[in-house]
Amino acid sequence: MKRTPKSPLRDTLAINLRSLRAERGWSQERLALESGLNRTYLSAVERSEQNISIDNLWRLAQALDIDPAALLQAKLRS
Repeated sequence: MKRTPKSPLRDTLAINLRSLRAERGWSQERLALESGLNRTYLSAVERSEQNISIDNLWRLAQALDIDPAALLQAKLRS
C-alpha cells in the first residue's frame, strides 16, 4: 500500500472516525462489515496513512448513520 504524507484534514478524519466507532462500541472489523470496506484499509485511514475517496467517505458515513461532512469537521478542543 502506498503511503502518503499525513495532512491536517486526514488527521481530523482519523480522529473523528475512531471516536464515532468507539462511541458505538464497534471494532474496525464491524465498521468494515457495515461499510463494505476492507479492515486493513480502515486501519490505515484511522492512522491517517491512507487517502480516502469521496465514495468511501460516503460509505463510512452511511454505515455510521451520519452526514459525510461530519467526518471532516474539526472539533474544538479545550
